[in-house]
Amino acid sequence: MAASRSKVLVTGGAGLIGSHIVDLLFGKGYPVVILDNLNPQTHPAGKPDWVHHEAEFIQGDVRNERDVAKSLEGVRYVVHQAAFGGFTEAVSEYFDVNVNGTARIFEVIRSRRLPVEKIVVASSQAVYAEGAYECPKDGPQFPAPRTRAEEGNWEVPCPRCAGPLRPLPTPETKPLAGETPYALSKEFEERFSLAAGRDLGIPVAALRYAVTYGPRQSLFNPYTGVVSIFSTRIQNQLPPHLYEDGRQTRDFVYVEDVARANLLALEHSGIRDAAFNVGTGRSTSVGDLASNLAVIYGKKISPEFSGDFRTGDVRHIVLDPGKIRSFGFEPKVSLEGGLRRVAEWIASQGEIKEYFGEAYKRLREKRIIRSRG
Repeated sequence: MAASRSKVLVTGGAGLIGSHIVDLLFGKGYPVVILDNLNPQTHPAGKPDWVHHEAEFIQGDVRNERDVAKSLEGVRYVVHQAAFGGFTEAVSEYFDVNVNGTARIFEVIRSRRLPVEKIVVASSQAVYAEGAYECPKDGPQFPAPRTRAEEGNWEVPCPRCAGPLRPLPTPETKPLAGETPYALSKEFEERFSLAAGRDLGIPVAALRYAVTYGPRQSLFNPYTGVVSIFSTRIQNQLPPHLYEDGRQTRDFVYVEDVARANLLALEHSGIRDAAFNVGTGRSTSVGDLASNLAVIYGKKISPEFSGDFRTGDVRHIVLDPGKIRSFGFEPKVSLEGGLRRVAEWIASQGEIKEYFGEAYKRLREKRIIRSRG
């Protein structure tokens, strides 16, 4: 791949992951064009100052044919990060942005016979729903999403013997089982992208991200980004709100590591025509995350346990990144180190407001958040 002569389109290039990818691309000599709609919920002040000054910036929408066609002029590689996510009541928007927006990109490439040579698409661990588990009696298990959360049965039982399960790192071979609008939209997005790539003869890699966090994560969007949501609560002397009992576990991966995985996928000829997990392989409870953030911020604030839960949420998932590791990927930033970098960045942002409280009320009204019993 001729790094110094090949233009790259990064959709969602003003966002958390996209902007870090843009920085890496410029560091390696790629000219970059950004297509971003600057959604006011995420970017209320317009284009953020971290957008690389040398990037060709197009404020537009991946659903708009004219915007997509303009952004693809002279482009050889596409890193597609634009997405609609989080837990919200805007069900149709997940599919409109994540599925239709992705289809629009391939549609324009096909109709205009554009010489695109590779596409990297952002997928999500949400496509798995629950992660992989092991039963002491029945061995490895891939259980279906929980059905008894309203009774306070947070842990997932073995689907064979109903006994306890131990979470395992989740490989790409686990059957996809997501049922939320977001999960389904990302599954359709990655499946369509891989199929369209095969049809057009364009190598496509779909990267299934673990929970990504880091500097530039929106401090204004109360529906997505647990580290930023907890941080804004703590900085306003409010307790982080934990669903269930706070012992659910996730794989938290630092944004620069995710950006490096995208660059590797773009440049490595072997990373193609399949989905790849991008995570650390390490498990952390959401309760421990909240407590660690309070210590880092120097606040004596304990998390708030309400017993509430979100419909469609999973209990345990940590990704097995072995497949992409075989091509040279290795996460470099520890969770503590990454959280400290977030805290330093937030300290540089001036006064921080808290938006989760009002959003929480709306989500309860819509029964996206429910109470046990």
